[in-house]
Amino acid sequence: MNCGAIPATLLEDEFFGHEKGAFTGAQYLRLGRFEEANRGTVFMDEIGNMPHDLQGKLLRVLQERECQRIGGSQMIRLDVRFIAATNVNVQEKVSQGDFREDLFYRLNVFPISLPPLRDRKEDILLLVPHLLERFAPRKESSQSRSARKL
Repeated sequence: MNCGAIPATLLEDEFFGHEKGAFTGAQYLRLGRFEEANRGTVFMDEIGNMPHDLQGKLLRVLQERECQRIGGSQMIRLDVRFIAATNVNVQEKVSQGDFREDLFYRLNVFPISLPPLRDRKEDILLLVPHLLERFAPRKESSQSRSARKL
């Protein structure tokens, strides 16, 4: 899920879900993404844009391996692998106080740094055939066009 694209007010509900009646408009129980991903993987894109108040709640999930739906009283055990990505320098955000240091170190267990494509120009030649195959429109044969007209 893209943590930068979901409004901060909705992100907590996306993560944890909610119980019926937890707030105005909560007419049914809704599972959160963490609970839905149980025994699987959650990919959190643009984690560097996550609101500061939600970072503490995410840290608790990572440490305790459990969460609680909004308005709920029961703790839900989780067996989830977390993968996080961002295009911002999170260490810089930590030093500025915009990202929790303890959450950064909890997420930064196995870092993979991928330089921008502009710094890897030799990779362009490897990517072009794949991108053409995937996104180029298919050219129809004249036989299939004439058959369609009939």
